[in-house]
Amino acid sequence: MDCIKLLLVDDEEGYVSVLSKRLLKRNIDVTATLSALDAIKIMRKKDFDVAVLDLKMGDMDGIEALKIFKKLYPPMEVIMLTGHGSQKAAREGLALGAFDYLTKPCDLEELLAKIKYAYLKKYSLNPKY
Repeated sequence: MDCIKLLLVDDEEGYVSVLSKRLLKRNIDVTATLSALDAIKIMRKKDFDVAVLDLKMGDMDGIEALKIFKKLYPPMEVIMLTGHGSQKAAREGLALGAFDYLTKPCDLEELLAKIKYAYLKKYSLNPKY
């Protein structure tokens, strides 16, 4: 498997910092940003295999960001991160084309597995999910 190009979008700076470092150690090329608007700017210059997108952010709702992500680069798989009690919004994200969702805080190994499955799906490598 090639190095997965991941876009991490979450407005919690500490969470993004720690998660980025942990993913980089696992051979994932992480581009992290603290806002959906910045993520959209970044996506105009670079393609990603997978995005991990928080549903609740200050600048833009994760569902709105998902819609824009899917218009800008439809092949990119998106994993939604949701807080407790936001499963309804996460299901809405699935209906709009998100690959899957996880509840925060999520287990790193579970997130890694979802990222790998999303990557395999993007390249039609028949993941056993």
